[in-house]
Amino acid sequence: MSEDEFAELVRDCPVLYHMTTEGSWLSIRRHGLWGTAALLDLFEVEGEARRLVEARRAASVRIRHPEHGGATIRDQKPLAERSLAACLEDGLRPADWYALLNARAFFSLTRARLLRLLNAGSYRAEAHDVIEADTASLVAAHRDRITLCAINSGFAARRAAPRGRSTFLPIADYPYAAWRAKRARGERVVELAVEPGVPDIAAHVRRVVRMRGGREIETLWRRG
Repeated sequence: MSEDEFAELVRDCPVLYHMTTEGSWLSIRRHGLWGTAALLDLFEVEGEARRLVEARRAASVRIRHPEHGGATIRDQKPLAERSLAACLEDGLRPADWYALLNARAFFSLTRARLLRLLNAGSYRAEAHDVIEADTASLVAAHRDRITLCAINSGFAARRAAPRGRSTFLPIADYPYAAWRAKRARGERVVELAVEPGVPDIAAHVRRVVRMRGGREIETLWRRG
């Protein structure tokens, strides 16, 4: 991706969206937004629970720390094990894919993608804290640790998109021109991820809102 192409992406997608469990914002503001592996490290989780990094989570998992309080690690219900195994390339196993996902904190690049997630399955009935981050600000601070993805990497059902080691690409290596020829604005990159997370997420947040489905319930925080 050239610098001009990247500038176009930021103009088209000026806000990054992260959906998290209701009540999570205060902890995230204090400790940062982390992928699963880094969150387990932060909460000093050891033993059998470390298997969360390389195994499918059929349900969300609650973890606690005497100083940090509680945190919820989301389920991975949209990843059907058999479908995932069939679509993996480069000799990857499902455990490898889970490890790749759990090494990153993920953002959607459009509100349409966010709403699709908020209305998926059991999420539709639940309230969620939604973090809206400034794309340009976050990328300027963490560009060297950012990867882009052209698919929903956390979904694998029937006819799942092929995926492998090149699914997550640094900004410079992402084939933006190829996707621009195939997709409309806002769909040329599906996910932006930061490895292992964003420790200073509060510095890049525009707004945090509590939502249920497509409805905003309340504003939790707004940059002045």
